[in-house]
Amino acid sequence: MESNFFAMISRMKFIERWSLMRNSRQENLSEHSLEVSMLAHALAVISNERFGNKLNAEKAALIGIYHDASEIITGDMPTPIKYFNENIQGAYKEVEKHAAKRLHLMLPEYMQKSYEDIFYPIEEDAYLWKLVKAADKLAALIKCIEEEKAGNTEFISAKKSIRKQIDDMKLKEVDVFIEEFLPAYGKNLDELN
Repeated sequence: MESNFFAMISRMKFIERWSLMRNSRQENLSEHSLEVSMLAHALAVISNERFGNKLNAEKAALIGIYHDASEIITGDMPTPIKYFNENIQGAYKEVEKHAAKRLHLMLPEYMQKSYEDIFYPIEEDAYLWKLVKAADKLAALIKCIEEEKAGNTEFISAKKSIRKQIDDMKLKEVDVFIEEFLPAYGKNLDELN
């Protein structure tokens, strides 16, 4: 039986992010998902190595890869609209759930079980999903830093807002990442080498 799942997933590269903002460099959903995946993995490793937890860092990365996959169907809803009020936010969450289910059901039946807890959060993975959400916010903060570094002042307010959201999460893994890794995003290539 033929499946459209991976062909559909490959379309993430066509979903442009930050659509209401003037970008010095466009970012697509594939790029964003890769970065979130790497950051989520790092946060889980920090959690394990620095705080003695036993999280599945590889699963955090996998959740990060697919965390916004529903946007292939819904598109990237601009943040000011998505969070305009509780009614819109709730309705959009339902649309996202429906889109995730639609994608999940594109898999052949024999694969669906293996992907279930990547598309539908389960209680035992609640902290991993929290770290993925934090990684998503960190990726947005990094985008703001990169835009600001390129001389684009369009992202100044977004940077402040996102930083506050990150701080409000009160996750010690994120604090470690911000202290140890975030400053390097302000450096040029020669400084990084």
